[in-house]
Amino acid sequence: MRIVLTGGGTGGHIYPALAIGRQMQAEEKACDILYIGSPKGLEARIVPEKGIKFEPVEITGFRRKLSVDNIRTIMKFLKGVKRAKRLLRSFKPDVVVGTGGYVCGPVVYAAAKLGIPTLIHEQNAEPGLTNKFLSRYTDTVAVSFKESIPQFGKAKHVLMTGNPCATNVVQANRDRGFASLGLPKGSKIVLMFGGSRGAKAINDAMVDMAPLVKRLPGVHFVFVTGESYYDSTESRIKKALKKSSHAIHVLPYLHNMPEVLAASTIAVCRSGASSLAELTALGIPSILIPSPNVTNNHQEANALSLVEAGAAEMLLERDLSGVTLFERIERLIKDEERISRMGAAALDLGLPRSAEVIVSELRRLARKPSKG
Repeated sequence: MRIVLTGGGTGGHIYPALAIGRQMQAEEKACDILYIGSPKGLEARIVPEKGIKFEPVEITGFRRKLSVDNIRTIMKFLKGVKRAKRLLRSFKPDVVVGTGGYVCGPVVYAAAKLGIPTLIHEQNAEPGLTNKFLSRYTDTVAVSFKESIPQFGKAKHVLMTGNPCATNVVQANRDRGFASLGLPKGSKIVLMFGGSRGAKAINDAMVDMAPLVKRLPGVHFVFVTGESYYDSTESRIKKALKKSSHAIHVLPYLHNMPEVLAASTIAVCRSGASSLAELTALGIPSILIPSPNVTNNHQEANALSLVEAGAAEMLLERDLSGVTLFERIERLIKDEERISRMGAAALDLGLPRSAEVIVSELRRLARKPSKG
């Protein structure tokens, strides 16, 4: 099968696309993939590193308010559609998959106009502008949260699949997670992270709560700062503690995040779609701190979905401090019965076969005749 993947700007759009591609390659040895993305987005670096063919298309995003810039964006969109059509005619894909971000707009639109079967995947509970626009033209809209289904009322077909990133973590070896931290199996772990790049507000809370962790003997705190914040955060934590603590592990990044997550008792993190997919696939209770700096406040909507199911607590960033966060953690970590209930609720929400379901749908769509 020949497949075009498109989506970009942030890891939240790129990694689901790559997960779909990986699943297709696992199921079909003769799978040929082309990734079309923005030359300035993260995908321009990440995708070639994965050994996948990459082609750029220039595009910028629409502003939500009326603006002269939107006229320029329309011109770039039309130019992007023209280039996308050339790339699609040359590659001759059986199906095109878009995972959000501005760049997938002209690519999926061009594919639909050429009669090539298309699928878009929406990771968040609150859909993005690009996917809302594309839902009128694409063959299938795959969603991660049931809450987003009503917002695709004009779509031909909406399919509840979950996030394909979940498929990557479901086989994670928790024993390796303990070993990588130098901890005995069964240790209680509170894993804190702010996404792949880190989050200043969460790092500040880590620093403030560091002197308090001694109130929870036997519990290990893993602080993942993000590489750009690591030196300053580690230095501040050392200063706050005045002496080293075996209970605190400060790391810039986790290359084996699924394994450490699988070993964790609870997680404290942002509520990006990929993180929530991993939490629910593994059944990890969480305290979610939605980023207030995202489009349409979609992380709060994501978090609310887990909170209402009893799988998580939510702490808004405006209420975040070292003390308030530690008190939440302390209350939860001491309540093993509640941890068990939250973990079960998270598993009930999990859709670990997401990538497999999407690939199955792609096969169905690829059987449709194409005009391309």
